[in-house]
Amino acid sequence: MPWKTLVVILALVTFALLPQLAAAHCQVPCGIYDDAARFDRMYEDAATIEKAMVQMQDLAGKTDAQSANQLTRWIITKEAHASNIITTVSEYFLTQKVKPVAADNEGHAAFLIKLEDHHLVMNAAMKAKQKSDPEVVGALRAALDQMGKHYDLKHDHE
Repeated sequence: MPWKTLVVILALVTFALLPQLAAAHCQVPCGIYDDAARFDRMYEDAATIEKAMVQMQDLAGKTDAQSANQLTRWIITKEAHASNIITTVSEYFLTQKVKPVAADNEGHAAFLIKLEDHHLVMNAAMKAKQKSDPEVVGALRAALDQMGKHYDLKHDHE
């Protein structure tokens, strides 16, 4: 079989399979995620960040090795949970739930508000990474509350 014929056959097989791949807009098949569960986890992350900050303040100024070790572990925990929130908003909500609306289309203003509310959560989580004051978590929770208004937060399995 000539190589040109083989290339054409491979191209046809590829194009035959492509529509199935292109139709998928989610990172995995739709219908298996629970928005409310994602929010539950983000609120749990916020609670963990707050606890880490309280523990960090309690350990601040102590010079023994065990306190330094625990302080480091709480800092790492705080950073990881703030990153979890940022990842959830960006990789789940922004990529799969927030659908762009062109500037000249109806719904664009609502899209911008939704986008801003998601950005506020990511920004608040970033500030939680940068700071050690538990009051920062209040802004994070308020941003989560605002973002949550865009979703039905009843669990799908209820």
